Amino acid sequence: MTDIHQFNHRAMATYFEVRIADEERTYAAQAAQAAFDLLDKLESHLSRFRANSDMAQIAQLEPGEGMRLSEPAYACLEIAMRMEFATRGAFSATAAALQTQTSLPRWNLLPEELSIRCESGRLQFDLGAIGKGFALDRMADLLHSWDCPTFLLIAGGSSILAGDAPKDAAGWSCGLGDDNAPQRFFLTQSSLSGSGLAVKGSHILDPRTGQSALRQNRAWALTDTAAESDALSTACMVLSEPELEEVLAQDQSWLVFLETDGTVRPLGSRALPPQA
Repeated sequence: MTDIHQFNHRAMATYFEVRIADEERTYAAQAAQAAFDLLDKLESHLSRFRANSDMAQIAQLEPGEGMRLSEPAYACLEIAMRMEFATRGAFSATAAALQTQTSLPRWNLLPEELSIRCESGRLQFDLGAIGKGFALDRMADLLHSWDCPTFLLIAGGSSILAGDAPKDAAGWSCGLGDDNAPQRFFLTQSSLSGSGLAVKGSHILDPRTGQSALRQNRAWALTDTAAESDALSTACMVLSEPELEEVLAQDQSWLVFLETDGTVRPLGSRALPPQA
């Protein structure tokens, strides 16, 4: 039976977990610590609660002003912008700004300068719906550089990123919901993220209207990267089903699970992973 080494670290207001298989424990521990060190560095750039972070400094920009960003902040915002476009505005990294502003602020990224420009409003970014996933993707890249491809990364229980399958296993067993969830799949080289209102209540805003999320039950998104699955699962909470079907038709690597009346059903053209 394959030994799986497990390591934990608190960051981004939650707990991150690294599970590494098919490696000697001491080396696995060193690789996990390197991943956690990277995680702390990413938080210093992405957290709006850190006074010197990119996000805190961006919030001080006046319309017409810009600033150069760190590479991680730029990369994360670039993905956020792409996911906002892909979900037709159902996901937005500035949705929280609607609590203090009448409309979403407008902004642009300048790739030649690795900078951001404020076009209107106050750039109040909250990367809670994409930052953890972005961190998992970067941690996965680092583990690959350590030649540790057989891993499972978890952020707060709601975001999962699976690498290669452990020896003699079909993949990493992951459930839709709690650890004892009846519907489980073997995941490899993919990410699963969930969103819902059970824990924090109506904390998800529809960026298009400023109103609370439409969907009252839970949703999960299965994609190739954790940043995408985080953003897509959040968008699922505000999209109507016809809108969601149109969004999913754009990308065959996306699969969504919707919980309705106690049952979970998939949407999207991506093949279901093997059931655990």
